[in-house]
Amino acid sequence: MRTLKLTLAYDGTPFVGWQRQAQGVSIQGLLEEALARLEAAPVTVHGAGRTDAGVHALGQVASAHMTALHPVDVIARALNASLPPEVRVTGVEEAADGFHARFSAHAKTYRYVIRNAPAASPFERAYVWHIQDALDRDAMRDAAAAIVGTHDFAAFRSVGGDVTTTTRTVTASGFAPQDDPGLLTYEITGDGFLRHMVRAIVGTLVEVGRGQRPASSMAAVLAGRNRAEAGATAPPQGLFLVRVVYD
Repeated sequence: MRTLKLTLAYDGTPFVGWQRQAQGVSIQGLLEEALARLEAAPVTVHGAGRTDAGVHALGQVASAHMTALHPVDVIARALNASLPPEVRVTGVEEAADGFHARFSAHAKTYRYVIRNAPAASPFERAYVWHIQDALDRDAMRDAAAAIVGTHDFAAFRSVGGDVTTTTRTVTASGFAPQDDPGLLTYEITGDGFLRHMVRAIVGTLVEVGRGQRPASSMAAVLAGRNRAEAGATAPPQGLFLVRVVYD
């Protein structure tokens, strides 16, 4: 039995999310079906992040156990020949025994993209949150910086999931410099993320940008551990899983 590490990129627009579900097409389901054709037997795939419907990935990582002896480059080509064009395997590697895409990960980086302009291009509508209101970007940067460190992120967690603790360590949280004045790109890196955590943080940052709450309120929201005190959950289409870090 060999352990494979697969790196994927996908446009999440037409899918129900990463995780296989009773109804709808999932990325996990598509990948398992494609691998099963190579293995001539069922294959279970584990993903590093369970991205929701409409959420995208630039560097999702998955792991699977197989007995098929095909070289990794042959597996990559075969998978891409079977998968729809919205999903692409960008790399296949042999991994050590015990490697697990989710539990072996040390950090993940997510990116959220906001188009802050009177109009958004129809060609980017599936990849940004279009906000017409003027946003106070300095206040949003201050609020974003306040969540760096180890905190209980219960206030930014949606109901559901199988986590035993809501404490996470965020090592980076801020807005990347942009040549495009109408684009805001928020990036966050941490050792793990709760369900809808990044989207709830972004929703809160947007409320800060709109002047609906002060930047200093972020610390109080964290301390309160109450989801009702944080902002609304940002829409899914602006979110990207950028990378997953392992040893």
